[in-house]
Amino acid sequence: MEFFRIRRDLPLMERALIFNAISLITFLAAVFFLVHRGLHLSVEFTGGTVIEVQYPQAVPLEPLRGTMGRLGYGDAQVQNFGTSRDVLIRLPLKQGLTSAQQSDQVMSALKANDAQVTLQRVEFVGPQVGKELVTNGLAALACVVVGIVLYLSFRFEWKYAVAGIIANLHDVVIILGFFAYFQWEFSLSVLAAILAVLGYSVNESVVIFDRIRETFRKQRKMSVIEVINHAITSTMSRTIITHGCTEMMVLSMFFFGGPTLHYFALALTVGILFGIYSSVFVAAALAMWFGVKREDLIRDKKDRFDPNDPNAGAQV
Repeated sequence: MEFFRIRRDLPLMERALIFNAISLITFLAAVFFLVHRGLHLSVEFTGGTVIEVQYPQAVPLEPLRGTMGRLGYGDAQVQNFGTSRDVLIRLPLKQGLTSAQQSDQVMSALKANDAQVTLQRVEFVGPQVGKELVTNGLAALACVVVGIVLYLSFRFEWKYAVAGIIANLHDVVIILGFFAYFQWEFSLSVLAAILAVLGYSVNESVVIFDRIRETFRKQRKMSVIEVINHAITSTMSRTIITHGCTEMMVLSMFFFGGPTLHYFALALTVGILFGIYSSVFVAAALAMWFGVKREDLIRDKKDRFDPNDPNAGAQV
């Protein structure tokens, strides 16, 4: 299905150097902010107090977040747990207060607003647990990267695998750079969004690489630059439809999903936008710089054996 078709191939690869320079500057800026500002890690990574409370009826979460803010916990995570009557509150570590003192402080403030609220459980998440989550998260990211490299290597050729993984890591670093620059909270849901972006971005790269291989097979007189331009142009309608529909879903989570899904949807939004850019202007351009050619993707078939041919034995 196509909404439109571009009849003339866009000369994108002729400007690949400009696009790659923009990517490099953006990548270096993201690395700079990651090093100098760092990530604003959530309670899951830094440790803190987890409090579960229950109300006799459904309770709106915004007043509870306001109460946490007045107590000095502006970074507290407040979300429903199981039902609309059960609320889970995650508080960051606070110097001079133990976990029990934090829970007493919170319960006093909540009972002042609703005396029927009951405390279900209190747990302390230590920094060691946060370190394990960081280690496991990095391990998951590494497994995804290795899997993508192996998949692209088997399906295409090593030049495409290297180009694809550089483009995907480019997306990951830029997402992290946004979170470091704006000091948005980095939580487990954001990490899940980054892993989703990796798979989403590599899918777009595979579509373009597939079209490049198909064009190499059909258009033998085209140069490498012309083949890549044609592949990108011919998939542009599909890219707009696919990413447009996905972005509508993500934006609906961003605007209507509440604070629980806010940063998850935000990471997906940034990742999808840069995923389109990297698949077209980074992965394809890098494949061109690596010297991809028709022979890398298409193997010429050997001549069939002809028993009447005196040279047939030498051809087999």
